[in-house]
Amino acid sequence: MTPDLPTAPGATETAPALPLVQLDPWLAPYEPVLRRRQQRLRQRLSEITTQCGSLTKFAQAHQRLGLNYDARRRGYWFREWAPAAEALFLVGDFNGWDRQATPLTQGPEGVWEVFLPDKDYQDRLTHHSLYKVHVVTHKGGKDRLPATLRRAVQHPETKDFAAQVWRPETPFAWTDQKFRVPNFVREPLIYEAHVGMALEADRVGSYLEFAAQILPRIQAAGYNCLQLMAVMEHPYYGSFGYHVANFFAVSSRFGTPEELKHLINEAHNRGIAVLLDVVHSHAVKNEAEGLADFDGSGGQYFHEGARGNHPGWDSKLFDYGKPEVQQFLLSNLRYWLEEFHFDGFRFDGITSMLYHHHGEGVSFGSYDQYFGPEVDEDAILYLQLAATLVRECKRSALLIAEDMSGMPGLCRPIAEGGIGFDFRLAMGIPDYWIKLLKHTRDEDWNLHDLWYTLTNRRLGEKTVAYAESHDQALVGDKTLAHWLLDKAIYEHMHKDDADPITARGIALHKLIRLATLSLGGEAYLNFIGNEFGHPEWVDFPREGNNWSHYFARRQWSLADNPDLKYQYLLNFDRAMIKLAKSARVLAGGPAHELNIDSHNQVLIFERSHLIFVFSFHVERSVPDYRFYVPQPGRYRILLTSDDADFGGFQRIDTALTYETFEEDGVNKLSLYVTNRTALVLARVS
Repeated sequence: MTPDLPTAPGATETAPALPLVQLDPWLAPYEPVLRRRQQRLRQRLSEITTQCGSLTKFAQAHQRLGLNYDARRRGYWFREWAPAAEALFLVGDFNGWDRQATPLTQGPEGVWEVFLPDKDYQDRLTHHSLYKVHVVTHKGGKDRLPATLRRAVQHPETKDFAAQVWRPETPFAWTDQKFRVPNFVREPLIYEAHVGMALEADRVGSYLEFAAQILPRIQAAGYNCLQLMAVMEHPYYGSFGYHVANFFAVSSRFGTPEELKHLINEAHNRGIAVLLDVVHSHAVKNEAEGLADFDGSGGQYFHEGARGNHPGWDSKLFDYGKPEVQQFLLSNLRYWLEEFHFDGFRFDGITSMLYHHHGEGVSFGSYDQYFGPEVDEDAILYLQLAATLVRECKRSALLIAEDMSGMPGLCRPIAEGGIGFDFRLAMGIPDYWIKLLKHTRDEDWNLHDLWYTLTNRRLGEKTVAYAESHDQALVGDKTLAHWLLDKAIYEHMHKDDADPITARGIALHKLIRLATLSLGGEAYLNFIGNEFGHPEWVDFPREGNNWSHYFARRQWSLADNPDLKYQYLLNFDRAMIKLAKSARVLAGGPAHELNIDSHNQVLIFERSHLIFVFSFHVERSVPDYRFYVPQPGRYRILLTSDDADFGGFQRIDTALTYETFEEDGVNKLSLYVTNRTALVLARVS
């Protein structure tokens, strides 16, 4: 199915401007580039349709390549794309790892194949059998993992990975038929999580444990989306899942494919959508586990030479212009959507994909940078194909782009001149908070800068706001809680401890999160454990920490302990998320500034018919603080960060009703605005 693209005009000077250009007139000089992108997509879809019948049929390479059972012929087909290879052999425990026993025959388009009939192999090639493909090139022969293998397992002693036949007798029984993303996710409230580090135990967690122990916490917290990291198989645990080797394989560290399906099925039954953190921006450079130099050509899936190496990530870069690579990656998306019922993707490293310079050391300040020679137009074509395919496979799927460049149209429909994503991550917001806490005294916070940073986003393009993600939690940085509390997070978190540093940290932690959610975007994200101010960073097992899992876990007992202050941050987070859902804050359009008072450090704005009042002042509380509101009437406080349940001082009486009065010709409210406090009010009549 071809997307509804506008017909390329014969004379662009008389054609109506693209909707994207109408939305942003500064794009007018670049409209020819936008139209060329549309035309190139149109042409590529036409080629794909001619070749395969449709885009969805094109995106089923995984059903042909790799090891697939043929019920009609009763046996396994194994196929591998390796156009430059001299010979391929299938090896495994089924043939005693004899590298000459099972040769493949080269067919058209560089695809090698062999058929393994049941009459010869049904007792040898079975569920759990291990195998590899031996690839002979002009450089010699190497045992490799097949490109589209569904499961890879690591030997506990040798640490060597091998492909594993995965064909359980009974298919997984899904019970999520009634789950529909639009019914449960009106605005995404995203809980970013890593299965392996989700337990408190000093070890790697599993899919089943996550389903049983963590999903109830996510549901109770009110989040409606789960974003799973590190699902695609990766050889090094400490890469956080971002150096992928096996794109179609569920990471076996955490369990089996059926156990991941159980997790997703359980999430759906709890009303939670599940997004896959998909890594198509690069791949691990390892040859033993990954795709690098698979057929000996020096390229194949990746660019040849220096262009095929990421300068900062020590990894390989895909050649998005090659049809076989497009098919491989698009098939990967279809596989995760259909086989595992994922509800969409968070695309990692989009900035690296979009530009030949990968965003390394580049600051973006000119529209020329989005449409000039440094843009990788092959990557843009691939992303447009990906967005088109995902919509065809699952119309309600969510697509989130990790982009720090601000590429115009990234999150607008393709037919309008865009690339087709739904949301982009507001990567500047967490950087702003960390920089502010590191370099600026509380007394010197500039509320005009705060307002600008949290509201500065492209008109019409939706944003995921977040105060911190996994990036800020890694060793080398600190979480917000750690920046705010420092060593007090270990010494003064008992609820009866009146330590002023802790009081300041808890107060600002609440204000930062509420300001981010209410100002920063149309969706919101939280990293696992940060909702209660997790006290420590994330550090995966490595030689430098004696291969310890101590910092690759989450200490839930801290939030559950009624004697500690972590409960206050968790209580506030739950109340904040509940309010965002019930009032549909994120759907309320951009916030409207009502008052920025630098003297009293007070920021007031309206969004989704709610009035948000923030006081960032270090010590000043104003008993009769008067400010303009758009509508006259009576107002009630829905949320105050100063509530005792949130670790506050209970200085605000939430039972009171506040009525507007006219002053200086406008409607005003008068409130007791206490220092380091946030209030949210709604008009009740």
